Amino acid sequence: MARYLLIVVSAFALAAIVTPSMRRLAMRLGIVDQPAARKLHTRPMPLMGGVAIYLAFIAALLIWGDRFYVQQVIGIVLGASLCSFLGLWDDRRSIGAGLKLLGQLVAAAILIISGVQVHVLPYPAVNVALTLLWVVGITNAMNLLDNMDGLCGGVGAIAAAFFLLMAAMSGQYLVGALAAALLGACIGFLVYNVNPASIFMGDAGSLFLGFTLAAVGIKLRFPDNVVFVTWMAPVLVLGLPIFDTTLVFVSRLRRQLNPLTHPGKDHVSHRLERRGMTRREAVLTLYLVCCALGVLAMYVTQASMLESYLVGGAVCLLALWQLWRLEWGTGVAAPAEAAATPAAAAGARGGASDSTLRR
Repeated sequence: MARYLLIVVSAFALAAIVTPSMRRLAMRLGIVDQPAARKLHTRPMPLMGGVAIYLAFIAALLIWGDRFYVQQVIGIVLGASLCSFLGLWDDRRSIGAGLKLLGQLVAAAILIISGVQVHVLPYPAVNVALTLLWVVGITNAMNLLDNMDGLCGGVGAIAAAFFLLMAAMSGQYLVGALAAALLGACIGFLVYNVNPASIFMGDAGSLFLGFTLAAVGIKLRFPDNVVFVTWMAPVLVLGLPIFDTTLVFVSRLRRQLNPLTHPGKDHVSHRLERRGMTRREAVLTLYLVCCALGVLAMYVTQASMLESYLVGGAVCLLALWQLWRLEWGTGVAAPAEAAATPAAAAGARGGASDSTLRR
């Protein structure tokens, strides 16, 4: 645990030190998110906070990571670096959703080639497909979740904290080191990103965060239980971004909008705000949801198959009820919106993804 603590503290300090420099650099280079009708901020905001998270994560691993374990994370680091680079490129120049998706698939393929993949079913092709779906899905889910000050970074920190606890309990140093570095980097960035934020992580941060969390979730192993049960642990830990993405997709398809490219304030956080919460209260409420899901995930790793599937079934039923309540219930449904015109999308940094238009 002492090594994990050193990694967390080092990543935190590095992120806290580097983030102000990234803020100044972003303003100088013009890598900023401009205000718009569908965004929450009212002044240009620098977007390179994700670069600070990335640098702090890598540096902490290099400083404190054992050489043997560092060699094993090359595939994860390469894939995460590709996602972060694509995100930074999108923050600066705005690239199409198709190119971003292709880059994410390449990053996921790097993981698979390096031996990091799902091993749930006895069919290799199905496991490869599940790996691609999981990695690309979580990467984009975290990207979509970056829609309110402190939300994506805080959820990432909570998820990394639970992954760290599970890794420590099962003696997995590699996974623990990755989770510890991610936890420290996220907290260091949050010093400047909690409401009112002075910098955003941008796609460079949210894509990196989503990819790394997805990879860490795959690497987790639980020797005291069977894979047929423990696959639920990372799904529960990352349950909030999965739910938020599902809600957005269902809502936009129902309103006949493009789920990927159409902007909107139809996320869980926005609906909680319309229900009367302040932005800080909405974010803190979602933090609590993440913590509750993390506790359930830890329980599942120790529970019997019957108990685990009862918990998983209950969570699914609750999620379906909340999805119906938020989308079709009264008071918090998504606002009626017309489909975005090409000109409107182009005027807001290209409209390549929801996160580029989120505020």
